[in-house]
Amino acid sequence: MCLVLLAWRAHPEYRLIVAANRDEFYTRDTEALRPWPGEALLAGRDLGASAPGTWLGVRTDDARFATVTNVRDPKDNPPRPRSRGALLLDYLRGSATPARYLREMTAAPDAYVGYNLLVSDLRTLWWQSNRSGVGPAELAPGLHALSNAAHILSEPGSIHSRPQDPMVTGAGAPPVWPKVSSGLTGLHEIVATAPDSVDDYFALLADRTEAPDELLPRTGIPLGFERAVSARFVAHELHGTRASTVLLVREDGTFTMAERTFGRHGVAEGAESVSGVLELG
Repeated sequence: MCLVLLAWRAHPEYRLIVAANRDEFYTRDTEALRPWPGEALLAGRDLGASAPGTWLGVRTDDARFATVTNVRDPKDNPPRPRSRGALLLDYLRGSATPARYLREMTAAPDAYVGYNLLVSDLRTLWWQSNRSGVGPAELAPGLHALSNAAHILSEPGSIHSRPQDPMVTGAGAPPVWPKVSSGLTGLHEIVATAPDSVDDYFALLADRTEAPDELLPRTGIPLGFERAVSARFVAHELHGTRASTVLLVREDGTFTMAERTFGRHGVAEGAESVSGVLELG
């Protein structure tokens, strides 16, 4: 997952709104969003790791949500790392609170290549990165956005209150990537005007505008590739947006989770949508 835009208790009718893109190599084997047989899990499945995992999922019988992005650093090569997809499954299948789970993860930061992890029991929402230089953080109600840097951008407060200047948490508050800041702005507009419009969230995620060179991060990958992955929707020759996901969880517990999948160069491949009810605390 390479872009996560999220509204947490920012609208009176919605507990959680998520709009996210998963960017990956086209050759990595993946299953689309679906209920997992024998489990109360709703997620896509990454089959490219040694142990299949996921990048974004919901547990429907215990109201749990989790998603992960990698932290882009070609020099980050810990010995024998676990799959980051296992981070989500361990949380979704477990019973630990978000705070306890993330604090356990901080005890072994090099068990995984760099990651950003968001976990929630739909009562609290927490973020942690093993490359951020800070401990787990509970996120306040408001809008939040992250990509593949070891920090999260937050706009606290209700969507109906006066917008506040976004705050950066983690990694010494480095410059924010353009697709993260512009994505947060776009999310604010949709949540404020049409929070139930799944199509509007998908349109926000579909923007292929690349950042100008002077605003590009320098993460150690070739310049042409850095340009390609600076867009919210990536359509590089070898690597791109494989799935766009929208999750709407209303205050009455009803939810909709929709996914659109893509192949090489962003060619549409499929669409799924699942609705249900969660027991919210």
